[in-house]
Amino acid sequence: MKTKGNRKNKINIVTLGCSKNLVDSEILYTQLKGNNMDVSHEAAKDDSNIVVINTCGFIDNAKQESIDTILRYAEAKDAGFVEKVYVSGCLSHRFKDELAPEIPQVDAWFGTNELPRLLKTLRADYKKELVGERLLTTPAHYAYLKIAEGCDRPCSFCAIPLMRGKHISTPMDELVLQAQNLAKKGTKELILIAQDLTYYGLDIYKKRNLSELLDKLADVEGIDWIRLQYAYPAGFPMDILDVIKNRPNICKYLDMPLQHGSSEILQLMRRGINREKTENLVDAIRQKVPEIALRTTLIAGHPGETEDHFEEMYRFVEKMRFDRLGVFTYSHEEDTHSFSMPDDIPAEIKEERADLIMELQQGISKELNEKKVGQTFKVLFDRKEGDYFIGRTEFDSPEVDNEVLIKADEYVRIGDFAQVKIHETEEFDLFGTLAK
Repeated sequence: MKTKGNRKNKINIVTLGCSKNLVDSEILYTQLKGNNMDVSHEAAKDDSNIVVINTCGFIDNAKQESIDTILRYAEAKDAGFVEKVYVSGCLSHRFKDELAPEIPQVDAWFGTNELPRLLKTLRADYKKELVGERLLTTPAHYAYLKIAEGCDRPCSFCAIPLMRGKHISTPMDELVLQAQNLAKKGTKELILIAQDLTYYGLDIYKKRNLSELLDKLADVEGIDWIRLQYAYPAGFPMDILDVIKNRPNICKYLDMPLQHGSSEILQLMRRGINREKTENLVDAIRQKVPEIALRTTLIAGHPGETEDHFEEMYRFVEKMRFDRLGVFTYSHEEDTHSFSMPDDIPAEIKEERADLIMELQQGISKELNEKKVGQTFKVLFDRKEGDYFIGRTEFDSPEVDNEVLIKADEYVRIGDFAQVKIHETEEFDLFGTLAK
């Protein structure tokens, strides 16, 4: 049914990209709800007359998904199914001048730091009393907590500083308040995110202060798990390992994107670390917190990557035996340092190299999972799907890591913890029964 110009506005927020974008959408969602507006996130029904698309501009695939989504709603506007289309987020911040003439159906474009202007355009007031409050789009039992915005790192391949600006830490008291408010609403797991967690505090406290923040968050009543994502290896603050080890509600889990296993490529990437130092860091982390699960991401096909460099990365993965691992193929991003180098590795070679790494990791993951048979783990249950309740251990982040499945005839409540004994495994899943 086509929209009618005289009916009450109904807003749909569409989010693309990473968890940092999701937090931005949740803040927008909260502000609009605070203005008593009819707003949905990823509405199941196409009955909204205003659409806000929060875009991603990180790599080619993400940019294309964002553009395709904008075009879909532009067509819906031409057909009379929506009245207004607004675009925000990273793609809009970086490319609005180029995109605006090409997609005239978009009514306005907003950068990553233009929430007040977006609210004004939607005829909503920016309510300062809602700062620290957030309505979640995730299940209520877990939430992402963005502790900083932007990035000061000089990585050659990354366009994030162009879209998100310099690193800005959120003050500790604000983050503790957010955590307390989330806990009161039933959130049990906080997933700490930033472009670089380990840089936290340098700008406002003049020192790396992640360990103190972790201690304060661990004191928040009702928070059972705190998980760390996106830690940078160069200049890694080793003092956080004591906090991870000693505070029982901080997950023995660390997401640390390493990007490559060749010193020469790491130098081209401007990562500030080589393979030897990386291996020493991983060993030190594992010695300090032996049970820790390490997740990393790598890039295949960066300019200058030869077969020998790739073989070095392959052997690095084989040796380090990461608990979790993902691979991106290199994306040639304008205005980055790597863009000055020829992107001369064919796409099919990049894909082939990424596939070989993931095939290797699949075998490693299978072997690591098989060792868990007969063990009992504390599991947080996220959802029911078909014949199974599906959850995660403290060693697994939502959507990207292993899951634990139990038959639905063993009832558990979504958002609750339960002890599960593992009796069978696959490459990336564990199957169990409730421990008696």
